[in-house]
Amino acid sequence: MISTVLVANRGEIACRVFRTCRELGIATVAVYSDADASALHVREADAAVRLPGAAPGDTYLRGDLIVKAALAAGADAVHPGYGFLSENAGFAQEVADAGLVWIGPPPAAIEAMASKTRAKELMGLAPLAEVTEADLPVLVKAAAGGGGRGMRIVRSLDALAGELEAARAEALSAFGDGEVFVEPYVEAGRHVEVQILADTHGTVWALGTRDCSLQRRHQKVIEESPAPGLAPAVVASLHEASVTAARAVGYAGAGTVEFLVSPAGTAHFLEMNTRLQVEHPVTEAVFGIDLVGLQIRVAEGEALPADPPAASGHAVEARLYAEDPARGWAPQTGTLQRLDVDPGVRLDTGYADGDTVGVHYDPMIAKVIAWAPTRQQAVRRLAHALRRARVHGPVTNRELLVRSLEHPDFASGQLDTGFYDRHLDALTRPAPDAALAAVAATLADAAARGGRFGGAWRNLPAQAQTKTWTDRSGGEHEVRYRPARGGGYTVEDMPGLRVLDTAQGRVVLETDGVVRAWDVTAYGATVHVAGPAGSHTLTARPRFPDPEDRTEPGSLLAPMPGTVVRLAEGIGEGSWVDKGQPLIWLEAMKMEHRIVSPASGTLTALHAVTGRQVEVGALLAVVDEAPAEATQEVTAS
Repeated sequence: MISTVLVANRGEIACRVFRTCRELGIATVAVYSDADASALHVREADAAVRLPGAAPGDTYLRGDLIVKAALAAGADAVHPGYGFLSENAGFAQEVADAGLVWIGPPPAAIEAMASKTRAKELMGLAPLAEVTEADLPVLVKAAAGGGGRGMRIVRSLDALAGELEAARAEALSAFGDGEVFVEPYVEAGRHVEVQILADTHGTVWALGTRDCSLQRRHQKVIEESPAPGLAPAVVASLHEASVTAARAVGYAGAGTVEFLVSPAGTAHFLEMNTRLQVEHPVTEAVFGIDLVGLQIRVAEGEALPADPPAASGHAVEARLYAEDPARGWAPQTGTLQRLDVDPGVRLDTGYADGDTVGVHYDPMIAKVIAWAPTRQQAVRRLAHALRRARVHGPVTNRELLVRSLEHPDFASGQLDTGFYDRHLDALTRPAPDAALAAVAATLADAAARGGRFGGAWRNLPAQAQTKTWTDRSGGEHEVRYRPARGGGYTVEDMPGLRVLDTAQGRVVLETDGVVRAWDVTAYGATVHVAGPAGSHTLTARPRFPDPEDRTEPGSLLAPMPGTVVRLAEGIGEGSWVDKGQPLIWLEAMKMEHRIVSPASGTLTALHAVTGRQVEVGALLAVVDEAPAEATQEVTAS
């Protein structure tokens, strides 16, 4: 029997494993980098061991240090979580050689499925050896790792060589392995996967299906179980292929077999993930099981029942990321002041109020999961919980999640991996009631400074006051208001608006005869307003802007903290660059971001240096925009 588990991971998944361990009476050990010294998973563990440094390569990817930590803390088992070393056969063997229990599949099974090219060969498939026009479009993929790193869609032969080179560079940086391969790209395909669980006695369960088609940059955003609208014959074939794959490598523990399903229902094998998936909670909800608990039981040698439990109902999961979908999914950092979600849904997170979302790791804040007897009810419950959630801090994708769940295509089950390619602009438009949110923020601020109803009664009309707010889409909202006779406030230029109450943190407005309340929470100049149509984050514009805050035209500023990983080949001060030309690549929170030239002109300054870390707003380069006629002349030549 396992008595103490070290989780070789961080954040949400470490907290998730600890929760099951506590229920089973198993002690827990955390490991942490210097960046995670005060993280929630460290605070929740019974013991913790420091891994000096901040970069993953110095900490969570150092299997030797983690094994030493387990032995030093008296652990007798290691759970790898997902990501980092979870699919590293060498690490699994290190754990076993140290006399510790590995809560995962045998190293040989991990090795067999570690490379996507070898996994395809095992399944009787092969990547494209030579690409022709008839094969287009194709997908370039990294043989090792996952999460969308080293992945490119190629639609023309002319672009293939460049994308292969870029994919190799990204894969080498992310996984230490630059091997890539090419396979056909299925247009309008659905990402469908099967959760498997196997014991060491020959039993293999196939636990339904999951649809993970809503993705950004090849990383999943919304997942659900069961996958809607699949024909029973397709489900049966996916289950059969998944069980066959597990038996072929002598699998034990939890794993996932992933497929791309074409609109015609043809399934294409993608890969087998030899670990627990991020989206495992939807399977747990539908089958009424604890996959982490079952992983531990299998590792202890226990046999599974011959058949899995019956499925019931439907579950949907949304990943709440600290990122800005409207700005290229740019990751965000800062203090998470508040995370409060309806207790009627499940919340898996590695953060608590007041924690900092940093630059070193994945920007996922939490997973929110809803179960209900039907898909429609589960989707509605999740959308409602997300809309009412209080998420105060960095920019998140919360509004995108709500709008995605409420989109007609999602509601009808019309899912494929191109969903955000088609709908992102519409899903990220500013909320229509932002102006009213600015009114609520203004009146709450006025009440906080001058009393609930604006101070004493005045015989003479008060001078109108003005406050200007900027929302996260860059829009500005000017509110002109004045104290009213007898108390309260009136708002100018909004004749259909009545202010009914400005109690602390709560503003009640009547618009066209409809009364609605707005909850307002301020953190310095930043105010979070929860209204009937969603949440708004507003920043008060200072009355007298600091001249030093101004930037020169053509300045390229770092949109997030990160590391400069690459510069465009051949560029330097004095180089001519074209509008939209990629100049600098930043890596932040496990994603690579391109910084492009804002205009055609001369690169007059280049401050970015490969390998150097930069803070948000750091000046990377300056482009001196050329006059239109000069641009045309250069283009023509």
